Amino acid sequence: MEKFEGKAIFKGVAIGRIMFYGKKENIVKRFKIEDTAAEIERYDKARKEAIEQLKKLHDDAVKKVGEENAAIFEVHAMLLEDDDFNDSVHNMIENEEVNAEYATAVTGENFSKMFAEMEDEYFKARSADMKDISERVISVLSGKDTTATFDQPVIIAADDLMPSETVQLDKDKVLAFVTKFGSANSHTAILARTMNIPALINIPVDPSWDGRMAVVDGHTGTFYLDPDEEIIHEMTAKQDKDLEERRLLQELKGKDNVSVDGRKINLYANIGGLKDLASVLANDGGGVGLFRSEFLYIGRDSMPTEEEQFQAYKAVAQTLAGKKVIIRTLDIGADKQADYLHLDKEDNPALGFRAIRICLTRPEIFKTQLRAIYRASAYGTISVMYPMITSTEEVEEIKKISAAVRAELSADGVPFGNVEEGIMIETPAAAIISDELGRMVDFFSIGTNDLTQYTLAMDRQNDKLDRFYNPHHPAVLRLIQKVIENGHAGGAWVGICGELGADTSLTETFLQMGVDELSVSPSMILPVREAIRKSYAGKDTKSCCFSQEEQI
Repeated sequence: MEKFEGKAIFKGVAIGRIMFYGKKENIVKRFKIEDTAAEIERYDKARKEAIEQLKKLHDDAVKKVGEENAAIFEVHAMLLEDDDFNDSVHNMIENEEVNAEYATAVTGENFSKMFAEMEDEYFKARSADMKDISERVISVLSGKDTTATFDQPVIIAADDLMPSETVQLDKDKVLAFVTKFGSANSHTAILARTMNIPALINIPVDPSWDGRMAVVDGHTGTFYLDPDEEIIHEMTAKQDKDLEERRLLQELKGKDNVSVDGRKINLYANIGGLKDLASVLANDGGGVGLFRSEFLYIGRDSMPTEEEQFQAYKAVAQTLAGKKVIIRTLDIGADKQADYLHLDKEDNPALGFRAIRICLTRPEIFKTQLRAIYRASAYGTISVMYPMITSTEEVEEIKKISAAVRAELSADGVPFGNVEEGIMIETPAAAIISDELGRMVDFFSIGTNDLTQYTLAMDRQNDKLDRFYNPHHPAVLRLIQKVIENGHAGGAWVGICGELGADTSLTETFLQMGVDELSVSPSMILPVREAIRKSYAGKDTKSCCFSQEEQI
């Protein structure tokens, strides 16, 4: 028996045989082509078929992992629509008289290298995407199916896994993921957590392991190759305990989110679209704390109309039958793109033209969305929140625009409800001036994912930074505490909608800070409810987490 220590991405225990998943890269040869026009047509046909595959993958992924995690396939489809990429393939076929497979492979490699050499981590991540899409087109051109198939449940071992590879695997036949590379914050890691599949990274997997027995302990990050009977017996008992814990969690349905000492808070769900609602209801969510509206804009050729948005928001409000629904206005840019917006490529898109900055620069987009939100508010309890706020001036401008929208609707005789307005606190600037902002809005929702990476000056998707990236950093927690205090002092309630909200090791800390609401992925609602019901909120919330000297 061999034992390896890695990093756990999702807890749980898996026992089974290994299937080593090696990338089946196409072997491409160069041929001289006489009819280049026909070859260009063959490429364009294959590219369109690849886009259709990606659209089907997206639809399948939505059912498995929700809208947000499925968005990677929309990104890949958009990359295949990129004029620069396609012009390069066309020019090679025409000028060098080569076959489409060769032109696609060379173009994919050139673009991949170009992105890999960029300093910005967002564009570096596109390097792998360019390889992924070029391989897909080549597979279509050569008539190959690269989807991995297997008859029995297995532990998937690989050097690394692309999101497109992860989501195509039959979830019912995947016991666990184990990879040599990868980041705890990568797309594939997020998919594993969403699919509830135990996963480890930083394990030195080897192709020779294929077919051998193994155990994955997602609680400790331990991997056992050829486990002995004692380990199998121990891990089987651990599996039974996990199953019992999940059964007990089901008994929490219908129970209050109240601490041992009587403090009650709201527990809501983060969703990316209508298809996530079933999971919200199945897990007894108290409402929606984050509706990521940008997924109504991604994966299409034109802007969603006011009517399209209205129907989506209305459906969510009606389905939740009066429960609160908080819609985040368009948060696009950085790693979420829509070609029809014609956003310029930026050296540092995470700090660039995105979210509220787009809305305030292009008010016609903003007003259309706000009209749809306010119209839908007549059918339920809808609130609206604005992302990437950094100043009081932005909030003042937003409030003028929303007031103008309400006035227009009133003048047209269109009914709307009483809509709370809030902002996301996800920049250090907003956190530091939260005393002023708290007097201007109804609520704060703390986006801990961006707040953490901006506070620590670290790209959370860069696997080289995993050892340094610490979402529990005292600076992050102090900012959260100060935001809660300032929000309450200004009359605003305060929630957390980032991934830290689902970190049950911090649930009691957040209760003691005085947080009013936690919004988490639907699958984490019951575990967080359990943590709330085992926690003590305490009476002196102002000094619960840090000494007086440590407070900001």
